[in-house]
Amino acid sequence: MAAREVDFLLIGGGMASAHCASELRKRGADGSVLLVGREQDPPYERPPLSKEYLRRESGRLDAYVNTPEWYEENGVELLTGASVMALDAAARTATLQSKEEVRFGKALVATGARVNILHHLEGARLEGIHYLRTLGNSDAIREDAARAGHVVLIGGSYIGSEVAASLTARGTKCTMVMLEEVAMSRAFGDEVGRHFHDVLVSHGIEILGGEELDSFVGEDRVRAVRTKSGAEIECDVVVIGAGVHPETMLAERAGLEVGDGIVCDGRLQTSVEGIFAAGDCCSYQSVIHDRRLRVEHWDVALQQGAHVGKAMTGDEEPYREVPYFFSDLADWTSLEYVGPAYDWDEVVWRGDRDDGEFTAFYLKDGKVAAALTAGRSEDLTHARRLLEEGVDVSGLGEVLGATESDLEAIGSD
Repeated sequence: MAAREVDFLLIGGGMASAHCASELRKRGADGSVLLVGREQDPPYERPPLSKEYLRRESGRLDAYVNTPEWYEENGVELLTGASVMALDAAARTATLQSKEEVRFGKALVATGARVNILHHLEGARLEGIHYLRTLGNSDAIREDAARAGHVVLIGGSYIGSEVAASLTARGTKCTMVMLEEVAMSRAFGDEVGRHFHDVLVSHGIEILGGEELDSFVGEDRVRAVRTKSGAEIECDVVVIGAGVHPETMLAERAGLEVGDGIVCDGRLQTSVEGIFAAGDCCSYQSVIHDRRLRVEHWDVALQQGAHVGKAMTGDEEPYREVPYFFSDLADWTSLEYVGPAYDWDEVVWRGDRDDGEFTAFYLKDGKVAAALTAGRSEDLTHARRLLEEGVDVSGLGEVLGATESDLEAIGSD
């Protein structure tokens, strides 16, 4: 059977592919578009899975990037529950799970990431142990937790903290077990992370920091987790947030350059012309940071997908978005963050930490490397500009920290 032909092949059923398709149509690209995704659902947003969707404050349709009807109305062929099994970059062909061969003009590889599964630990296959990546995972956690007296969360970053907050808000007792001493500190450092750690504790969440998971205890179903220090925490359900790793197997087999993700240039083009990557699997050369970045977050997948749509229609501009992150801990507190900063020289606080309305500027070599805000979103606009333009803020710590100062005036001369 002869291969069918499409102009644009979008591999991966997530945020990046959906926004790439939207951008292609928005820019008037009239070629054929085929979007292929593993999951049964159309592309959807993942942040609600640990927040409002988990708490039943929103439904499945609310999470969809586009309505199911949008794809047909805009001439985008959507294949759900399907996978691309092989990609031939030189021949510009892809083989689908159905054995059908598709010839394409340009392609986006947005295969995302896979959760780190703790297979190596004793008891890892017991019932009641969950990971969170899909709508179905969120459904299963909600249903299991509703019958549980106690849920243990493994990990102190976004997933562990958000799920603990959501389940606690629904009346479930939660304990977080984590390697770090302070929740959220891996991304934001101990000083800033302590604020969110204290918020979690103040709402009744027990946190055991500095503990490494050793094993799961139980016969058919988990009944406790054991740490390497010998602590044993009884529970009915476990939710593991042990991070993710980029899904690069398809790209690697296709001969695309792969490192910590699929290696891309500043336009998000891979080592093969006309084939792009976006989202969790994309390791790109950031023209803003002058270093390679791979970022696992909702807004980055959105922005990168839209950028690839532009690039596919001839736009030669590099990707210049400053990565943006957000998190909500139930309705207790929210954070927004631009960066990312992997290390810094000092943190300058602006606002009132005790009232929970503040901005923390992370400074490195006299420049803003990142900024996190809780309740002061207006500061983030200025932080983004300072970071993007590489403004020298040496000696301006007092100005950054004074709420009455005009951030817009910094670097505007």
